[in-house]
Amino acid sequence: MTLLASFKLAKRVLLETDKRLLWKLAYNMGFKGALSVHRHKLRLKRGQVFPPFLYVSIINTCNLRCQGCWVDVSMKQETIKPAAFHQLVREAKQMGNVFFGIVGGEPFMHPNLLEMLAEHPDCYFQIFTNGHFITPKRAKQMWRLGNVTPLISVEGTEIVSDERRGRGNVLSKTMQGLHNALDAGVFTGVCTSLARSNIDDLLREEWIDRLVEMGVLYTWFHVYRPMGPNPNPALCLTSEQAIRARKFVVEMRAKKPIVIVDAYHDGEGKALCPAATGISHHINPWGDIEPCPIVQFSTESIHSTTDTRPLKQKFLRSAFLADFRKLAAETTRGCIVLERPDLLKKLVEAHGAKDATARKTALAELDAMTVRTSQYAPGTEIPEKNVFYRLAKRLFFNDFGAYTGHDARHAQDSAPAVLGR
Repeated sequence: MTLLASFKLAKRVLLETDKRLLWKLAYNMGFKGALSVHRHKLRLKRGQVFPPFLYVSIINTCNLRCQGCWVDVSMKQETIKPAAFHQLVREAKQMGNVFFGIVGGEPFMHPNLLEMLAEHPDCYFQIFTNGHFITPKRAKQMWRLGNVTPLISVEGTEIVSDERRGRGNVLSKTMQGLHNALDAGVFTGVCTSLARSNIDDLLREEWIDRLVEMGVLYTWFHVYRPMGPNPNPALCLTSEQAIRARKFVVEMRAKKPIVIVDAYHDGEGKALCPAATGISHHINPWGDIEPCPIVQFSTESIHSTTDTRPLKQKFLRSAFLADFRKLAAETTRGCIVLERPDLLKKLVEAHGAKDATARKTALAELDAMTVRTSQYAPGTEIPEKNVFYRLAKRLFFNDFGAYTGHDARHAQDSAPAVLGR
């Protein structure tokens, strides 16, 4: 089954993908991306962490009002200016980085988005978007650039999408943007934030088949996280549903000719946190350097007006980031924000890390959170069935030794341990 699915996927990529775009993907994201992870491994041996993958929120504004959103979308608009963005990318490239996730808000509301990406043809950019602003003209621009892939979020049926996204007619606008990208020949992905309201609609083999039929080449199932000023814990997956999602992804990877991304497990099915392993960190629209998008606290900035050190030193010498990774890795293999917000609050206060939001209520929100499970469910690990995924993860996406020697602490401090007492 695995070999057949892999053969069909390879056939799709070769026959359905623009060859110029395929070369950009294979060279920029594949070959050079692998080198950036290799450099990350070498740095770890020297006790240094500079994430090979950076996620950059270039704007806080969005046309939607999603449930549980932690972004200050209703506050005064803030954007990363082109000069600051170019400086960030150039300094990251000096460390071997070539991949950047572009997030928001809604990235396409940034007035200079595609023009900024055009300045860096030697990199690869993944744009997290609701798809509403992908017109045929913008889709054609992305096709011309060749090193850009939109990851378009689909959150359920029309009714569920409207409820989740806080606006009307959301799904039809999203699907129009998706078709515009596909019609232009752009390498396109679809993602879903799995919640109780959409898991039965989208965590289905029929949905994967539909994506394949449309020409989508990769998909990504995130897990809903109740964050921000108006969290909605009622949408959170149960532990059983989270395990069901992991099992579904593993089975579909071995069966369907589509790439299925997963950022929370290694090839053996063990949970991990990308921020704890140091493989990725986040830059917010104000230029603050954060462990991840939902940890909205910072002690460093990319801007030289507040910190004149080069970007390399800001990452390598950040006591806050280092202590966050240490605490997260020692506490759980899952998400420390969800599992132990109390410990994270103490860390933030100990470092005097600033609230990096515009609303300035992030610490109170953290204090109000309760212990809940995340992707860490010891004893339920589901290894990859697809040997190619397992090999790729073994080489390029694993815990990089971050959790070595911490099993005893996990058995005491993680959410499953605390809730099981």
